[in-house]
Amino acid sequence: MEITPSYCNCKILILGCGNILFGDDGFGPQVAEELQKNCHLPENVMVINAGSGVRKFLFDITLSEKKPGKIIIVDAIDAGKTPGEIFELPIDEIPEKKIDDFSMHQLPTSNLLKELKEFCKVDVIIIVCQVESIPEEVTGSISKKLTDAIPVVCKRINEIIIHKTG
Repeated sequence: MEITPSYCNCKILILGCGNILFGDDGFGPQVAEELQKNCHLPENVMVINAGSGVRKFLFDITLSEKKPGKIIIVDAIDAGKTPGEIFELPIDEIPEKKIDDFSMHQLPTSNLLKELKEFCKVDVIIIVCQVESIPEEVTGSISKKLTDAIPVVCKRINEIIIHKTG
């Protein structure tokens, strides 16, 4: 008997991605924490701090019979923009350094997000924030510019949820 993970049964799944031990890379988990603590989300919306283990969640969803209608990925990347700048990233524009985070194998053609969107018909939105820096050594705090961007991303996610569920 297959047991479907609860996150496969929700209408909208929000995954905060990144490693909290490396400064600005911890942006996604911090957004997930903020959404869980301070935002009143509809009960058909689930937020998970996926940390650096997002691949497991995406793999489970890909293999599950039930899937969320929408997945919102929140992450931090270096795209050469202004630190703290928030933007949506098309799946095809995920930087090579990040593809491994979302892929079963090393090849971009096996990208789980593409599979979810194209073959499983899940709406995938990737919201990213431009990092100020990602340190080479462990540090538990993100920069002020990214801290200031957290409520902006939460507001954007609420707009997406209201538009899609309201």
